[in-house]
Amino acid sequence: MKAISFTQHGLPIDDPRSLIDVTIEAPQPGPRDLLVEVQAVAVNPVDTKVRSGTFAKEPKILGWDAAGIVRQVGPDVTLFKPGDAVYYAGSLIRSGSYSEFQVVDERIVGHRPRTLDAAHAAALPLTSITAWELLFDRLGVPEGAGAGDVLLVVGAGGGVGSILVQLARQLTQMTVIGTASRPETAEWVQRMGAHHVIDHRRPMLAQLQALGIEAVSHVASLTHTQQYLAQLVEVLRPQGRLGLIDDPASLDVMPLKLKSLSLHWELMFTRSLFETVDMIQQHHLLNRVAHLIDQGVLHTTLGAHFGAINAANMRSAHALVESGKARGKIVLEDFQ
Repeated sequence: MKAISFTQHGLPIDDPRSLIDVTIEAPQPGPRDLLVEVQAVAVNPVDTKVRSGTFAKEPKILGWDAAGIVRQVGPDVTLFKPGDAVYYAGSLIRSGSYSEFQVVDERIVGHRPRTLDAAHAAALPLTSITAWELLFDRLGVPEGAGAGDVLLVVGAGGGVGSILVQLARQLTQMTVIGTASRPETAEWVQRMGAHHVIDHRRPMLAQLQALGIEAVSHVASLTHTQQYLAQLVEVLRPQGRLGLIDDPASLDVMPLKLKSLSLHWELMFTRSLFETVDMIQQHHLLNRVAHLIDQGVLHTTLGAHFGAINAANMRSAHALVESGKARGKIVLEDFQ
């Protein structure tokens, strides 16, 4: 089967060797696995981190977002059958979705939204799981609640931010404020449903006060947490909650003590990495997101389509992600 791999970590993305087209044997499903024919993939920051050596020390097939068709199931599979259209984000410890066929545990796979094609569906899994778990599991916001609370989403224009803003606006009663630094990104965040947009390059508290907001109850910090930490502590009200998903080199949490602020980490791979007892919650979560998409409550966050799935196009997609200027999700479709 066709696949995209790399031969060594740390190569700059403009080096043709950083991602290469390869031909390898198709995998075989284990007892609870699905063998999926991959139709479309999306690119995430984790893809670039693994390529650079942050999470892995050996070359591998990258990719943690996919939409495709189930072609074969393992003997213990009960949730799917061959022919089912699915979408999923996969696992850090298994081969990724930059391949024509992929095996994935059924417990972290969802039935694809009926109203979306493969490309638009592939934009959703990793960010939807991350945003859902961050908002409802880590920050502890009850669905349907949050009246009087204010959620500040730092980096709201990216993949996770785009779905998080929608979830908070549609499934809670919170006031949702996103940050963005460019006019086109601010417009995107507003389109996703934010009540207000502020610029994270300027002092945040003054901008919030100009909106009549003296403090926020929850912060979802999706990027540059180390850089903005002092401001986030400043804008949070006493006993507020700070959640983050990025990878600061260090984080001095002592400033959180005076206000009794709580800190919450989110990594959507935790359940699959440790095969937690509630691992199947990601299956249920993705099915719920698909239902909300089909109802028109949520919308796909596809931001750019980079064409066919091949190494050259994938290098271009990685370059945009690494630039920090991506809006929504970047997808590629069909192997050529």
